[in-house]
Amino acid sequence: MSLPLAQMLELAAQARSRAYAPYSKFLVGACVRSGSGAFFTGCNCENASYPLGICAETAALAAMVQAGEREVQDILVLGSGQGAASALVTPCGGCRQRILEFGHEGTRIHAAAFDEAGRLTVQRSFTLGELLPFAFGLEEPRA
Repeated sequence: MSLPLAQMLELAAQARSRAYAPYSKFLVGACVRSGSGAFFTGCNCENASYPLGICAETAALAAMVQAGEREVQDILVLGSGQGAASALVTPCGGCRQRILEFGHEGTRIHAAAFDEAGRLTVQRSFTLGELLPFAFGLEEPRA
């Protein structure tokens, strides 16, 4: 595994440990690597009114924007579980659209999980174009 991915995996695991998911118990952490190479993390934060929760990817993107960055190089997502119970998590449709706002169809999305031996690894990598074909976008330049 490359050094940036190893760092992203560790940071996403740390973020996941801080997730607030008292209802679903499904903890998610995410790590964005920006165009400058900086890392930004986020975790999911549930609410009793389910639609009001925040996804880990959205939280990481917001941290990136708050720091003044506007470009996503890649993002790593880590869900709950271990071994056979480890779920391969990819961003929801809303998060895919949010990633597109700061990325492009070639932006890499890495889905991490625990393997059968209990090791945390990147299980699959996708491009945003693979996960969000025929994406909606405006032709206006980004600020």
